[in-house]
Amino acid sequence: MTFFEKPILIVGAGPVGLTLAWLLNEAGINVRLFEAEDKISNQLRASTFHPPTLDLFDDSGISKTLHEYGQITPTWQIRMHETGEFAEFDLGVLERDTKHPYRLQCRQEILSHALYARIPEEVCLFSHPIEKITQDDDGVCVWSKQIEFEGSLVIGCDGARSIVRQEMGTSFDGETYPETTILLTTKFPFENYFPNLSGVNYIWREGGTFSLLRLPDLWRVSLYPAEGQSAEEAFENSSIRAQLTTIFEEGKHVDVIEKRIYKIHRRVAETYRKKRLLIAGDAAHLNSPKGGMGMNGGIHDAWCLAQKLIAIKNGSAIDVLDEYERQRRPIAVEDIGGQSHKNRARMMSSSSAERLKHLRELQEISESYEKSRQFLLKSSMIEGLKRSETLI
Repeated sequence: MTFFEKPILIVGAGPVGLTLAWLLNEAGINVRLFEAEDKISNQLRASTFHPPTLDLFDDSGISKTLHEYGQITPTWQIRMHETGEFAEFDLGVLERDTKHPYRLQCRQEILSHALYARIPEEVCLFSHPIEKITQDDDGVCVWSKQIEFEGSLVIGCDGARSIVRQEMGTSFDGETYPETTILLTTKFPFENYFPNLSGVNYIWREGGTFSLLRLPDLWRVSLYPAEGQSAEEAFENSSIRAQLTTIFEEGKHVDVIEKRIYKIHRRVAETYRKKRLLIAGDAAHLNSPKGGMGMNGGIHDAWCLAQKLIAIKNGSAIDVLDEYERQRRPIAVEDIGGQSHKNRARMMSSSSAERLKHLRELQEISESYEKSRQFLLKSSMIEGLKRSETLI
């Protein structure tokens, strides 16, 4: 029996699972994708696509679709709300490093639907939560709705509560940050009230911080509960408007379209593979959303893992899968986790002197072509993706 006589079984139809299923199907590898929900999620989640991710999807036409529904953001800022001072980074300095020297702000569901449209309908099994997983020397089995499905591998792209990771028995060490994030969307024209706004803005304010990210038809706003306020209280629309009013008087007029509340984690699985079980994306690593690296890092995982499976199809030994963890786990720890943790720590600075010190350092970097290029190669994930290719 050949390795690919049984299909690759993927758990989770988010951007990572769909990317992996599409790549494998394109390579002629039999694949089945299981999703507990009845359709692709349209929940308020990631919205930043970094240059190397757009580069990866370029030849397929998927990047073109993302551009049709997204907002090109050539610059991003870290700002002082009270003074209006800011450091602005122009991704145009990356023009020799990428075909897409900018961030693209686009809801992740657009990518998911674009990928789904390129996968045969029979590949995706919606409303199929996984209840049990087993493996032996001959393959794997998953049970969904009391039906047994056999495969050659199971790959968990099933998020923070991954059943595949649990079945692997690997630890998911790290920490949960103390703050709670409130994410909302609104059509309120912040650009008319905040001079010189960029498309992506991380902003210090008296007593806290907030962020404003521009999509084509709305703004995404991130806030945190006020001191002494419970998460439940802070999540009320009246509380959101009250907090925005403390930032600027017109905040009382902000209408909330969507909202989501969540805790932030920093965790990395001890191992990404146990025999015929593997994990990718949020199932393997979680990080602060500051810098927009989570979804992109998961997509890069999927691309790397697909390359290994295609190599096996073309004659390589199954042990080539060990390269996947060696290439991607250090990036999750040192680049994605490390950079996003540093971004969060900087924005959580509370003293005026410390904030001003950070701002001046960032302004100095942004005003130098070479310094800003080196800084942006890291923050835009170009350097991490290239480094992962050398870690075999």
